[in-house]
Amino acid sequence: MEKPAFRSGFVTLIGRPNVGKSTLMNRLIGQKIAITSDKPQTTRNRIQTVLTTEEGQIVFLDTPGIHKAKNRLGDYMVSAAEHTLEQVDVILWLVEPTDFIGAGERHIIERLKKTKTPVILVINKTDTVKKEEVLRFIDIYRKELDFAEIVPVSALKGHNTDELVKCIFQYLPYGPAFYDEDTVTDQPMRQIAAEMIREKALRLLEDEIPHGIAVTIESMREKGKVCHIEATIICERDSHKGIIIGKGGQMLKKIGCAARPDMEKMLGMQVNLRLWVKVKKDWRDSEFLLKNYGYDPKDVKGGE
Repeated sequence: MEKPAFRSGFVTLIGRPNVGKSTLMNRLIGQKIAITSDKPQTTRNRIQTVLTTEEGQIVFLDTPGIHKAKNRLGDYMVSAAEHTLEQVDVILWLVEPTDFIGAGERHIIERLKKTKTPVILVINKTDTVKKEEVLRFIDIYRKELDFAEIVPVSALKGHNTDELVKCIFQYLPYGPAFYDEDTVTDQPMRQIAAEMIREKALRLLEDEIPHGIAVTIESMREKGKVCHIEATIICERDSHKGIIIGKGGQMLKKIGCAARPDMEKMLGMQVNLRLWVKVKKDWRDSEFLLKNYGYDPKDVKGGE
């Protein structure tokens, strides 16, 4: 039986690309679910994760960064981010520690002015600036919107993240848990595995390949104490395929070696990973291919 003081609700993390949303969510739940890289627009799908404490349960929705879309994949990502604002109990808006409020932030401010959902401003990456500067940034943002709370944190270092969790609980309704206490995410293992491969590819390929890659898991089967995974990295050009494979297959091998430990930690068993590379020209503008690779606009709008 639930405690009468138990709170539970849905919280979305929004912000411009590369402000640290996935890093913060991984930190709050104490486990790596969302992939991170220093490239913007790493997160493409809305990822749901769960934090359960004695006080209550928070269901986090980590969304793609809100940005100006350049293709159908971009449209999907922005729609996924903006659609969640009306479906949650609390909005966490992540910003970087700066006194410059650019066009991207202005767009988000205008969007937030239209919602009645409590907004907690999270100033992330505070480990990169002096404490007195953070106070100045708080004053600047306070004039822009009537925030429920303003909480400075460092998702990377874990500074003040416990305080953020306490603030979130204050705005959640009383009620029973949505998930059992052992649940950490609603993401299928296949999808997390695919994202782990994509993360390592983004990190290792650096600026040589733009964001035009996707990963599909062709098969995932356990045999004894080993999980055999076969996956394909999709790219948009033949020249990209050569770079991903690398001289003598070295880059593809590096990607696989980097992804395997994360997969083994997630699955709790040894992983035998085999990777292939395929070219699908302009897949980010193909509705059919977007759906094939798990980016279905209907998912964003609840199957409308």
